[in-house]
Amino acid sequence: MLSSLVPSTVAFILSATSTFILIPPVAKCMRKKGIVGIDVHKVSKPEIPEMVGITFPICLAIALLGGLFLVPKEAFPQILSFYLTVLIVALVGILDDLKGLGPHTKPLLTALGGLPILALGTYNPRPTLPFVGVTRLHYIYPLSIPLAIAVTSNAMNMADPVNGCMSGSSSILFLTLALASIALGRENALLLALSCLGYALALFYYNRYPARVFTGDVGSLSLGAAIGAIAILGQMEIVAVVAMMPQIMNAFTILTSVGRLFERRELPERPTKISSDNRIYASTSRKAPITLARMILAAKPMEERELALEFIKLTAFSSILALITAFFMVV
Repeated sequence: MLSSLVPSTVAFILSATSTFILIPPVAKCMRKKGIVGIDVHKVSKPEIPEMVGITFPICLAIALLGGLFLVPKEAFPQILSFYLTVLIVALVGILDDLKGLGPHTKPLLTALGGLPILALGTYNPRPTLPFVGVTRLHYIYPLSIPLAIAVTSNAMNMADPVNGCMSGSSSILFLTLALASIALGRENALLLALSCLGYALALFYYNRYPARVFTGDVGSLSLGAAIGAIAILGQMEIVAVVAMMPQIMNAFTILTSVGRLFERRELPERPTKISSDNRIYASTSRKAPITLARMILAAKPMEERELALEFIKLTAFSSILALITAFFMVV
């Protein structure tokens, strides 16, 4: 495992550095082109450069190419299938940001992100479960791969309510996958997780409250796809599921409360409101969807950074449980 630390560390440094360098000019370009989003949780409603998540596949390519020269050539197919998965979902995100995909079209298109893993055969249809051991899912597992990519990408996309929430929680999730990779001896997964962690941490610097950039769907969808792909390629499926419980629960409550697939612009009421002193409180309207943010705010109104911190703390807690799960997979 020590041999994988050098390429993984190189990939982490390249990813973080390229992100810090690339985001400011991309954000400036987006603002110049009028690609901005309204920061709805501030009374002043400032316009923030949108679609800056387009930098993820670029910075990821830089990181992976740097690490690629230091890993055995047997790792190439996994790394290639991972990158193609992220790239496909990022392209779907670009379409959604620019054209607006329908609520049924977006999940179907993000599921296509699983095709490179299937085509290159870089998966193992024998996932390991705690206390159970290795299972055999030779026929079911391949069919579940596109679904898994669609679920993780869209769950992360739906869990981006306030500044720094998605970027902060994804940083914790990638760190969790990196630590689980070390514990389970998944060398390739460690390279992939640290490549993404470098990007997520640098992104958080720009996206935390008060946000200077928004990732757009291209960012949140592709980061979610990366989590799903690392879980599949590193045989850490159950670890990822446990770690992502806040995001999965958020998506589940939203869909069940609305009763159908939908786009944000279709909602008659937002789940949260903003007061004159910039505090966020839960909507009392029955037409508003039930989200994790709304449930957190049910106790009391919060400032935006407080709400983001609560969401991140929940992800940290579930990630600790995920690492405990990984420990039982080892023994």
